[in-house]
Amino acid sequence: MPSYRISSSHAAAALVAIVGFGLALGGGVVGIRPAAARPAAAQPTLAELVGQRLVVAIRGTRPSAGILERIRQGEIGGVILFGGNISGPAQLQQLTSTLQVAARAGGQPRLLIATDQEGGTVRRLAWAAPDDGASVLGGSSAASIRKEARLAGLAMRAGGVTVDLAPVADVAGPGSFLAAQGRTFGSTPAVVSPAVSAFTQGLADAHVAATVKHFPGIGDARQNTDRFAIRIGLGRPALDRGLAPFRAAIDAGAPLVMVSNASYAALDGKPAAWSPAVQRLLRGELGFSGVTMTDALDGTAATRARALSSVAVLSAQAGVDLLLLIGSESSSDEVYGKLLAAAESGRIPSGSLRRSYERIQSLKRAYG
Repeated sequence: MPSYRISSSHAAAALVAIVGFGLALGGGVVGIRPAAARPAAAQPTLAELVGQRLVVAIRGTRPSAGILERIRQGEIGGVILFGGNISGPAQLQQLTSTLQVAARAGGQPRLLIATDQEGGTVRRLAWAAPDDGASVLGGSSAASIRKEARLAGLAMRAGGVTVDLAPVADVAGPGSFLAAQGRTFGSTPAVVSPAVSAFTQGLADAHVAATVKHFPGIGDARQNTDRFAIRIGLGRPALDRGLAPFRAAIDAGAPLVMVSNASYAALDGKPAAWSPAVQRLLRGELGFSGVTMTDALDGTAATRARALSSVAVLSAQAGVDLLLLIGSESSSDEVYGKLLAAAESGRIPSGSLRRSYERIQSLKRAYG
């Protein structure tokens, strides 16, 4: 498929079109009942505190009535889009506008709409930059990487996508599965750190939120962490070496960090998604104050032989802000119910719920 570049003027025009499209649709999407806007001072309900933490997948190029109603009710805070959800620029604009109209109709905060636009083989917007993957980009200058990320961000923003699940900040070790896929910028922190910073800044230039992944590093994993229960056996000094690109990204203003599905012997041995030690490392030692997100919890649940809802509750208890669910609509609906029950019983503390909610809303205000 040919690749198309989007100029800043074209992107600006597309953004104007999106706003007009959304206004024209207001309250008129099939399956969405209009609702009174929430008063500015209204406090979120417990159900909304839980729902804002969920980023869920949808099926096909049009959202189902069920998904739209759940968005309207505040049970979903974000949507992740894959290649099967996207057929072209115009369809993407219509899809994202329909999703946002559902949130507005329920008086809910704007949705986070995310996709993976790393470049190379991981490029959900086929017409958008970067053409090259991280392994190629890592050999170019920081200025070139920033330009490519800005072009990617402009195309995403024109289509209504506000979050890029990129860049990959992992430092490739021997036999790295990510390196074999061309998804790492390099094998040394000296190469990866400036590349990750530049990619993060380029997305910010286009008003798209970067998501630095996969903390605290899966560059030494030889198999896909979504499909295998990976244990990173590095000692703390070696693990710290791989933290340099994450530190650089945080210094560059990265608003999101995605935690991995691996477990780490040098920390508490738990999968990172539900590891308090990983959260302490990120927030305490690295000083990150933005939004954290799990990698796809469906993979962690499968590789650890646990129920998806159990993994989601554990991750919320550990303090991860956004829980990424890429399975069926029914499975994400079940997770929501289990999380709400855990919140009602106090197993997810109210203070933690509110702190995550505030971080998520700050992100939405910054990139809405």
